[in-house]
Amino acid sequence: MSERWRAAMQRALYGADGFFRRPGPGPAAHFRTSAHASPLFAGALAALLERLDEALDRPARLDLVDVGAGRGELLRGILAALPPPVADRVAAVGVEVAPRPPDLPERIGWAAGIPSGITGLLVATEWLDNVPVEIVQLDSRLRPRYVCCAADGTETLDEAPLAPADVAWLADWWPLEGLPEGARAEVGRPRDEAWAAAAGSVARGLALAVDYGHLRGARPLFGTLTGFRDGRQTPPVPDGSCDLTVSVALDSLGVHHLLLTQREALRLLGVHGGRPPLAMASTDPAGYVRALARAGEGAELTDPAGLGGHHWVMRWV
Repeated sequence: MSERWRAAMQRALYGADGFFRRPGPGPAAHFRTSAHASPLFAGALAALLERLDEALDRPARLDLVDVGAGRGELLRGILAALPPPVADRVAAVGVEVAPRPPDLPERIGWAAGIPSGITGLLVATEWLDNVPVEIVQLDSRLRPRYVCCAADGTETLDEAPLAPADVAWLADWWPLEGLPEGARAEVGRPRDEAWAAAAGSVARGLALAVDYGHLRGARPLFGTLTGFRDGRQTPPVPDGSCDLTVSVALDSLGVHHLLLTQREALRLLGVHGGRPPLAMASTDPAGYVRALARAGEGAELTDPAGLGGHHWVMRWV
């Protein structure tokens, strides 16, 4: 039985036996995000939270909400990197469909939905690319049609016309006129709505999405839908065994946002890939080795051809 990709992704990722609900080590075993690559990423977000705390006049309760928290790796890292006077006021919550990890520190809350009235920082690292969306393809008559998919990954085109809301979104953000047969678009409307709701939960502070994506004028001709399993890219099969991901149309998320590459953002927060001075190898060999390791991690996080090419989408409230 075939269904449209949005429904297939929803079931395969978030259904009763979906990818994100399955027991085990969690998403980190299947794909590598900045949060998994180096503690420098958590340290940078801790520095951002400190600056945010100061801008908010050091509230008695400083919220830290991680949407798509995996097994809580990022929250643990941020709390560990904060100075105690700030960390003691932080109310940390992981938002995830999977059950609470048994080894998660008691001070970190766990929820299936995003709390409201946040004063502090909401961060969503590679969450938006997992929001299910419709895939549209031009047929042999250059008509846009929804792409349907069976559980084994076999695709067909739906003959039904597109919904008016999807037609309008495509006209605004991903026009298909003039493109050849087989050209695809990924209708980011549900993702825009999910981000608007998440950012809207911040009463005072910053909503931050970190993800990979593209801008109008450089949309991928045949789309970006793909899968990941056991650390490797794989064909997208909606059977719950693999991650299903779609790159984000970054400019459709909202006009009142600041958009930076991760390379730019992390450099502003003191993370870079510069090697330590060679003379340090003679005066402090152990320190040189540690600094060299940090430089390697910083280089990975800021590499414009890799994680450094991801974008930070920020909305200040």
